[in-house]
Parts: sequence; structure tokens; C-alpha cells
Amino acid sequence: MKKVDIKKVVLAYSGGLDTSIIISWLKEEYNNCEVIAVSGNVGQDDELEGLEEKALKTGASKLYILDQTEEYVNDYIIPTMKAGAYYEEYLLGTAHARPLIAKGLVEIALKEGADAICHGCTGKGNDQVRFELAIKHFAPHMLIIAPWREWSIQSREEEIEYAKNHHIPLKINEKTNFSKDKNLWHLSHEGLDLEDIGNEPLYEEKGFLEMGVSPLQAPDIAEYIEMEFIKGIPVSLNNQTMSAKEIILKLNELGGKNGIGLLDIVENRLIGMKSRGVYETPGGTILYKAHEYLETITLDKMIAHKKAELAITFGELVYNGQWFTPLREALSAFVDKTQETVTGKVRLKLYKGNIIKAGVWSKYSLYSDELATFGESDYNQTDSAGFINLYGLPIKINAQIQSKK
Repeated sequence: MKKVDIKKVVLAYSGGLDTSIIISWLKEEYNNCEVIAVSGNVGQDDELEGLEEKALKTGASKLYILDQTEEYVNDYIIPTMKAGAYYEEYLLGTAHARPLIAKGLVEIALKEGADAICHGCTGKGNDQVRFELAIKHFAPHMLIIAPWREWSIQSREEEIEYAKNHHIPLKINEKTNFSKDKNLWHLSHEGLDLEDIGNEPLYEEKGFLEMGVSPLQAPDIAEYIEMEFIKGIPVSLNNQTMSAKEIILKLNELGGKNGIGLLDIVENRLIGMKSRGVYETPGGTILYKAHEYLETITLDKMIAHKKAELAITFGELVYNGQWFTPLREALSAFVDKTQETVTGKVRLKLYKGNIIKAGVWSKYSLYSDELATFGESDYNQTDSAGFINLYGLPIKINAQIQSKK
């Protein structure tokens, strides 16, 4: 399809630096096409204030704000958490939000009869893959426009200059020009002084952290919390029944004030390069820890070990934008089977960036204090002699053969 044939474009719109200038750029490059802005609300509520006015002022014909928060938690976050999946310590906050946002983009594009979908992801990043694979899944015929792969702009500084020249208002400048992504699960920081891996993140500097504080600034008194799960899904916090979304939001508050969930990582991007990012995931870090704690007593050894192996694959699929694939769906089915006994209660102690185990209970517990005790029990210790003889038989035979050589 030629540029002149594109009359209507749906744009993934956040109101940030990239998408703020893309509306103007699209209209210049694509024959004054209509641009429909779409923002998927996955928990970045404060960033949505004034978004419609900004989108319209910069040339969009309309703005859709899709409330995707419940779907995000129930259909993306919780399945990934139950799998225990992460990627190189990263808890996948941006990665599992992108497929859902892309799904919403396709829904609006089909509704509006759009000719193309546009995103503001750079050609260096992972998000271009996550968006486009999801779009291909739901609308394989849809044309995708990626300005970073077309325009002559080479840096965020040049983007700011473009915005100034086109009178596009921005909330950032050259000194606050971090690349950030925020949702109800996390906040990521990239760019500026973080690009020098020799620099320590300025956690104590005012305005850097948004979801919490540095462990150094956290209270000197520990805080206990109790969480209940049913089949791997969190259902209550501190004896109050809540939805999974409400629990995550409350954990964000509790974890944030106790300096929990900060991650400084040099990760291996799908595109082939290493990149440095700082992530804030206070509630998610607690939730993962609590769920993992409960699994230690409710999963048997073989399931737990195999699940841990497959969690690596699950995390890679999510990170690499392959959410809508048969393999991810098959792994989720396996995970759901393992969660049938992951029901019980966990107590944790939060203190200056630490999550300390403080008790775990389940009616499906496989732990027996009668067997594990150092005191008297019904366990017959002489049984282990025969087990060791059989278990060590290959080692014994190999040693005998080697000695003959």
C-alpha cells in the first residue's frame, strides 16, 4: 500500500515524547491522514490526565482510552506469576502489558476501518516485536507503521528539538529525559546517566523513584503482612478479601514504603544488544515471593523442579513477545494443573528492601514435622542403607572398573 492510500491510522498513544511527535509526523508523511489515538490503561492512571486534550491539540481526530486493568491482571500478570516466570531477574512488567495493548489497538483499528496501526517503539528495542507479533496474531493483514524505522530522527534529543519546532508541548526536557514505562505492575527507567553502567542509580535523589523509596529511606520498623492464595491466585491480604488487582495495588503501597522491589540490571535484549534498566516492582516482588513460599510446601519435588525449568521458557516467551503462541498456552495449561494444591496462607516480614519469610500454612502441605523432626519419629532410619546401596551402585561399579584399569 502506498503512503497516499493510507487515509486513517490508529496510533498507540501514551502522550510521551515519541507518540507526542508521531501524530504530527504521520500527518506530514502520510498525506494529512486521520490519526486516531488509542491509549491502553494498564494502570498508569496519573499519566492519563489531560491526555485527550493533548492528543487533540497535536492533531489526533479522537482519543480512545481503554480500561484494560482487570484483564491485564487476571489474564496476563497472574498467569505469568503462577508460572514463576521472569527474564534475567526482570518481572516482565512492560513485556506482558504490550500484547494486551496491541490487542486493544487492533480492536479499535477494525472498528474504525483503519488502514494501518502505528507504534512509537524504537528499532533497537523489544517492544516493536511485542506489539507487532500481537498485531499479526489478531490482524495479519494490517499494515504496521514504525516511525523509528522510517524517519531521520536519531535520538531523543532530536525528538525534543522536533517537538520545539512544531510547538508540541512536552513535560520533559533534556535533563529529565529518561525513557520510562509505567503500569500497575512496575515502572522502568532507561537512558541518561543509566546508560553508563559505571553509574550508581540515584535512588535517594528526589523525583527518581516514583513507586517507593530507597531501602535507606525506608522505616526502621519491620512490617508484617499475611496473604492467602486459592489455586495460586491471591484472594486476601491481611485478612481482607480483595481482587488480585486490589491486592497488587495495596502491595505496591506496602512494598514501596519499605524499599522493596528495586532492580538494576544489564539485560540481554531480544534484538541482540545489552541494555541497562532500573525497575520498580514493589508489589510484584512481594507477590512472587509469597507464591513461591507457598509452593515450597504444596508442590512435590519433581513438579517443582520441572516447573522451575519451564519457567525459564515461559519468561523468554513473554519477554520475546510470543504471548499469543501455542507453546505459551500449553505452558499455562501445565501451570494451572500444578496450582490445584497451591492453596494456603503466607506471612512475610518487610524490612528495608528485604522480604523475610515468617510462616506458611496449607491444608495441602507435603511437609511433615513428624518425619522431618530430629526427635523421635516412626521413620525407620535403617531403611536408608538399602536405598544408598542401590542409588550408589553405578558409582561403585564404575570405581571397580577404573581400579582394574
